[in-house]
Amino acid sequence: MGGLCSDLKGGRQGVANSQHTAFASNQRGAGVNAGGGHNDAVDTFLRSRGVHTLYTQIELSISASKLRDMDILSKSDPMVVAYVKKRDGQLEEIGRTEVIMNTLNPIWVQKVSIAYQFEIVQPLVFRVFDVDTKYHNVPVKSLKLNEQDFLGEANCVLSEIVTKHNKSLTLHIQGKNAHGGIRNMGTLTVHAEETVVSRLAVDMTFHCSKLENKDHFSKSDPFLRISKIVESGGCFPICKTEVIENNLDPTWKPVCLTAQQFISKDNPLIIECFDFDNSGNHQLIGKLQKSVADLEMLCQSKTGANFHAPSSHQPDNMKVLKSQLHVQMYREKTQYTFLDYISSGFELNFMVAVDFTASNGNPRYPGSLHYIDPSGQFNSYQQAIHEVGGVIQFYDTDKSFPTWGFGGKLAWSGVSHCFNLNGSPNMSEVEGVNGILAAYSSVLQTVTLAGPTVFGPVINTAAQIAGQSLALNQNKYFVLLIVTDGVLTDLQETKNALVRASDLPLSILIVGVGGADFKQMEVLDGDDGKRLESDTGRVATRDVVQFVPMRDVQGGQISVVQALLEELPSQFLTYMRSRGIKPRFAD
Repeated sequence: MGGLCSDLKGGRQGVANSQHTAFASNQRGAGVNAGGGHNDAVDTFLRSRGVHTLYTQIELSISASKLRDMDILSKSDPMVVAYVKKRDGQLEEIGRTEVIMNTLNPIWVQKVSIAYQFEIVQPLVFRVFDVDTKYHNVPVKSLKLNEQDFLGEANCVLSEIVTKHNKSLTLHIQGKNAHGGIRNMGTLTVHAEETVVSRLAVDMTFHCSKLENKDHFSKSDPFLRISKIVESGGCFPICKTEVIENNLDPTWKPVCLTAQQFISKDNPLIIECFDFDNSGNHQLIGKLQKSVADLEMLCQSKTGANFHAPSSHQPDNMKVLKSQLHVQMYREKTQYTFLDYISSGFELNFMVAVDFTASNGNPRYPGSLHYIDPSGQFNSYQQAIHEVGGVIQFYDTDKSFPTWGFGGKLAWSGVSHCFNLNGSPNMSEVEGVNGILAAYSSVLQTVTLAGPTVFGPVINTAAQIAGQSLALNQNKYFVLLIVTDGVLTDLQETKNALVRASDLPLSILIVGVGGADFKQMEVLDGDDGKRLESDTGRVATRDVVQFVPMRDVQGGQISVVQALLEELPSQFLTYMRSRGIKPRFAD
């Protein structure tokens, strides 16, 4: 069972139940990983082979009404071709429906599949054609569209569909009339379904007894890795436990496996126990093959399963070891997906805080990070606001965004570490992403850049809003974007604020602009597996920060917004699941 499984380097941190991002395993393949998350084992495996992670697969069902009739003796024979508009404006075809004969109100059976990516805006174009009778025996994929009659097109963004409570959106089909003007050509309704096989998830607590010792001067440092067998005959890692040091009878923290990972309770899984080594060359202690159903039986019968290991004399043969695997706890549960929450009325509410410290440079000069280019080209602050807000605005119904500045000196007061960007003494909200950009450009005319760089006040203000909302309802989750160029002077105060915020429906996205040393920001981001700790010793209940330096993504294949928002769905899910909050339809 070597091959794929044996290539992976393990780390001390467990990833099986890390809740690191909402899109893992099959969610990064053909459905949502309802169990929790980004799996470092899987991602490391994929990236080591140059494979980009995938996303939630969505199926689009399409119907239309009151189409234009292009036929003389009968009604039109319509077909839809669906496209994604790429960043360069080019259209990429993603699917075609079948042709339905003689109707102006078609309901197509053939669905269009698309990988939903939360991190980016995905513009869709649907073009409707009347297929000529002489082509009715030609496969739709082979049809030349320039030989068919064009009935019009409809446009939307995928986020607009999945955020609707019924995941359906009706669009106007538009086309040109005889005089070159735009006219309505009927309506097109698009319905989205997430291709989730099952929302079943299983929590299990594993224990091992009588493990063989692989160390000379101490005991082994064991961890488990679980892999599923794929059709090619190899195996693919789906999770691993944390490392327990110096222990031959370890009990690990519970792991969560989802139906998207194990597919069926009867599918075989490979469970391997390794002795951890800092070099990454972990020594195999033993392995065994069991299905989820087998593991459930082990728990019910309170028995153990023996590990096997290659024989030292005959490596092709496996010997039975005294070491055993036990399942101390087995519990099935339902795990709802990010889209389950969003489509049932949950919102992401966007907030922005902008750094106006003197290290940004005088905004009147082109060398400043705050310089507004007369040509309209965005500076880094504008780019971050535009890109992140451009995605999240679709998940916020009123599109009214609290917006602050910090580190600047106002004409009517001294230096402020949290002032309303729109100039209002009371109301911090502006309308839409363009409203944020307008308020930002306007305040540059009146604010004096000062300092130092302090995050605590804006995080506490955002946390106060999230806490007040929590007292009213549980359907809002807040996302604070902080754009900064500086080194923090209140690192511990910021940690304290983030630890408090970890109990609230709030995530903080930090974009670092300019050439500063951002090592402090990386400390705030919990990607190394270490939770933040306050000065009183309290540990954050979850990771709520994602930090990205602009210089690391400029010119690359991934945008700032993709890098920033990668973890947001899982932070959302971790909060909702830890509080036992369910989508509205599940109540």
